[in-house]
Amino acid sequence: MAETRTRLDQPKVERGPRLRFDAEEFGRLTERVARFLGTGRYLVLQSLVIILWILFNTLPGLPHFDPYQFLFLTLILSLQAAYSAPLILLAQNRQDDRDRVNLEADRDEARQAKADLEYLARELASIRMALGEVATRDFLRSELYRLDERGEAKDAKRSKEPKAPKDRSSETSVRPPKAPRPAPAQPGQADPGRADE
Repeated sequence: MAETRTRLDQPKVERGPRLRFDAEEFGRLTERVARFLGTGRYLVLQSLVIILWILFNTLPGLPHFDPYQFLFLTLILSLQAAYSAPLILLAQNRQDDRDRVNLEADRDEARQAKADLEYLARELASIRMALGEVATRDFLRSELYRLDERGEAKDAKRSKEPKAPKDRSSETSVRPPKAPRPAPAQPGQADPGRADE
């Protein structure tokens, strides 16, 4: 009969011993093994072991520990290949994961750099537009030169005209008439300039 659980929202607790290992540490171990299997030292060591194996099992007078014509050697090499291939694949998968993360970081960085470049391009365009409305040094020089030439032409024209005598009649000033003073008060009349007391 099947075991009924009262709570279906919680995972079933497994009973018995479980093999627990740190996936990160195991991954680092597989990378070290895969790195060692790809070195020249490993190839030299494996070649020496195979040569010594063959010598010990073919030379007369030495004890032969592989009596069935290198059947044990074939088994050992098969086991080594059977374990090294998955370890190499695990290491490659870890490297692929790292490459994927690095690629995503590179994409984010490139996206940010592109956004920064677009922002700078817009800013440069706005500065160019603003500078198009600002008077440049050459423009100011040409305007000053043109005003200077106009001023020199006016001065030359004034120096060629005869000087007219000054009209002194316009210089005399006419004083406005003074306001009439009120007549002095008669005795017995109130002074209109004084306030009532």
